[in-house]
Amino acid sequence: MSLGTRSLRAAAARSALVRGSGRRLWALLFWLALLGGYQSYAWWKGISPLEAAQGMVDSMGTGATGALIFVAFYVVSRLVLFPATLLTIVAGYVFGPVLGVVLTMLGSNAAASVSYLMGHYFGEGLLGPGEKPGVARRYAQRMRDNGFETVLLMCLLYAPLDLVGMLAGFLRIRWKSFALAIALGLIPATLSWVLFGASIETDLTGGEPRIKPSMLFASLVLLAGSLSMSRYLRRRNRVAREGPLPSEEDS
Repeated sequence: MSLGTRSLRAAAARSALVRGSGRRLWALLFWLALLGGYQSYAWWKGISPLEAAQGMVDSMGTGATGALIFVAFYVVSRLVLFPATLLTIVAGYVFGPVLGVVLTMLGSNAAASVSYLMGHYFGEGLLGPGEKPGVARRYAQRMRDNGFETVLLMCLLYAPLDLVGMLAGFLRIRWKSFALAIALGLIPATLSWVLFGASIETDLTGGEPRIKPSMLFASLVLLAGSLSMSRYLRRRNRVAREGPLPSEEDS
């Protein structure tokens, strides 16, 4: 390949990179404007996330239309960083423990995909193969190589859905590994928060809520089980990296 051809290809690659960076910048500015607009409106009107959730409850109903509105709002809410945990509680409060779990799993998996695509898009080129190795890059590569375990562990630790999705997209974790880990990892959190929502017998903004003890107990059991499973996975991963501890006979 001649020097002129290599120069043309390098110039074309730089031009494509600049165009891609420009599009990402405009997309980032649009997202920040959307996020800032929602937060400013809520602040101006004095609407807390809890009051916004109660307003959604009052308007969507419990039928098929309400279910579609809930799932759609769950997906779109990632663009304005509305608390996903609060939406999951709303699902149990409005639709009950069974349908609430189904709708939350649909909404949360779709919402996680939105966050993943955002992280993948805005993080393009930031961890490219041409960069020099460093501590951050080695750590990112280790998380990428163990993508399923990384995402699953964050879900079991009840990490924010936006953080999990954006980080997975940014690190270029494989889509299949991410989707499977999200589908499995969100089950304990979904069950516990939906059951908590189903245990509430008063309005969300009605002061001190009345709680059904049986639903609350089931929610706490699932929370404890999820944290125990995450601790087990962390210990197993540490042993896999460092090897088993020496026994007394080996010393």
